[in-house]
Amino acid sequence: MTEASSNAQSAIALVTGGGTGIGRAIAKALGSAGFKIVISGRRADVLEKSARELSKETGAEFLAVAADVSDPNSVRSLFDTIAGRYGRLDLLVNNAGTGLPAVPMEELSFEQWNAIVGANLTGAFLCTQQAFRLMKAQTPQGGRIINNGSISATTPRPHSAPYTATKHAITGLTKSTALDGRPFDIACGQIDIGNAATDMTARMSAGVLQANGETAAEPTISAEHVARAVVYMATLPLDANVLSMTVMATKMPLVGRG
Repeated sequence: MTEASSNAQSAIALVTGGGTGIGRAIAKALGSAGFKIVISGRRADVLEKSARELSKETGAEFLAVAADVSDPNSVRSLFDTIAGRYGRLDLLVNNAGTGLPAVPMEELSFEQWNAIVGANLTGAFLCTQQAFRLMKAQTPQGGRIINNGSISATTPRPHSAPYTATKHAITGLTKSTALDGRPFDIACGQIDIGNAATDMTARMSAGVLQANGETAAEPTISAEHVARAVVYMATLPLDANVLSMTVMATKMPLVGRG
């Protein structure tokens, strides 16, 4: 057993959006690796069900805490719960987020824009801010933050301005967090995911709008591949960091001309 995997046996992790989809797969993989996991999301019933199932599947400790990451008071309460129960946080996975169907930019409402920014960007910032406060104060000091950036952090889809803007911004947040965390042994990296198979990407097989105006089906990959990559990032010692990683379906039409 390596030093990093040994340390995971007593480490505390928070996975936002951890009750379903990619977040659930990441939480399961981290639990199997020895972490104690807090999963958060807005739907308490979904979280509680996932926590019970994941605990049975992995033998790990799972705690479900309902929270809205776009609400500062809700995020503060989430981290107060973690600090009160465990006294520390070793890993934050900023996974919570949402998207919209393809909508031409001029037809977007202000409410739609704000909802995406709140869930995808403000939520990641608020959780990072609270994680910094806890990780700087705890003994031993430090921890790791992993942001879900998405392929859209580098390359947009048609009619995706709010989602793409927030995911580009996550890259800036990742780099600023990595820089500001250096003096306190807080590492930060980003995983950009391309077409992991979840309810959100089910439409890929039926066809999605391409940059050339055509509609085409796209391949997907199991979310377990993403989860394995996150475990690798999470179990590195704090003097090593994966700043950026892309995990994608090999044949998705990202690399090439649209």
